[in-house]
Amino acid sequence: MKDVVVYSTDYCPYCRQAERFLTEKGVAFKSVDVTHDDAMREKLVELSGGRRTVPQIFIGGEAIGGYSDMMALHQKGELEPKLGR
Repeated sequence: MKDVVVYSTDYCPYCRQAERFLTEKGVAFKSVDVTHDDAMREKLVELSGGRRTVPQIFIGGEAIGGYSDMMALHQKGELEPKLGR
């Protein structure tokens, strides 16, 4: 399975939903809290192609977007192949 990284803040409900969904699916992921880390937040904007919202989810180094984007991939049956499962 590919590495999954979720960039989040401690006050973001969509971040918690994304993490809960991944946990329920049995997907191991690294959570990076950018709540009080302005430098990491700016790096995240660069990594995600200019996106400023959280969560930002990366699978195998590829930015897939946020919670809604991940759920859209799941509904289309495209999430599992991206995960390498």
